[in-house]
Amino acid sequence: MSDKAEHPVAIVTGADSGIGRATALALAQAGHDIVITYHSDAEGARDTASDIQNTGRSAHVLQCDQSDPQQIEAMFRQLDDQGITARVLVNNAGIDLSGTRVTGMDDDHWTKTIATDLTGPFMLARAFAQRLRQPQGARIINVSSIHEDVARIGSAAYDAAKGGLRMLTRTMALELAEQGVTVNNVAPGMIMTPINQEAADDPELRRRMESHIPLRRAGKPEEVAALIAFLASDAASYITGQSFFIDGGLSINLGQGA
Repeated sequence: MSDKAEHPVAIVTGADSGIGRATALALAQAGHDIVITYHSDAEGARDTASDIQNTGRSAHVLQCDQSDPQQIEAMFRQLDDQGITARVLVNNAGIDLSGTRVTGMDDDHWTKTIATDLTGPFMLARAFAQRLRQPQGARIINVSSIHEDVARIGSAAYDAAKGGLRMLTRTMALELAEQGVTVNNVAPGMIMTPINQEAADDPELRRRMESHIPLRRAGKPEEVAALIAFLASDAASYITGQSFFIDGGLSINLGQGA
């Protein structure tokens, strides 16, 4: 797989499960060869690679803890050594350690969340943009959360990281526009991925959570992936610097009944 190949290349971080896996498959079906990154779930990453290969596209699997700048740099060096220059970067990987209020939050909680959910995407996007040989038509798509805009008790670090990602998206969109690179944000609400495993295991909890969503259901990873695939396509060439909420109406339901 190389930048000289017939098919464009997309990097999808955290593609071992959930939205990342669905996105990798959607982009493969749209004609991209895929670079899969994973943190610890090597088996999940291999399963994603197998799904991609079944579409006829190539899959390249790399381990990367994106909270570690050295691992990000090492990952891109591996791609450089193999002649791989991607056209699309999907910053999907992240963590959510919510559940602790600010007064009880230790430094590690804050630092790890910001490093993974904000600094990591920044460094990945910077390395990606620096390597673009033909930037016209390249895409950076950041996977944020409705909590980039909606605060939640016990979620200060996560909310701050996602809010920062929104502004990083906007700033990079301005800076890269003259090169023909678009940068957009996808902000999911409740999506049935491993991050919502508790709701998947507890039907009553899921019912309570879904009761706040106007469409009365959680979303599917494939629905988010379809939006990302659109933003990566030529049809989205005039869209940049935007946040797209995909949440069944949850973000506009706040304050009802108050």
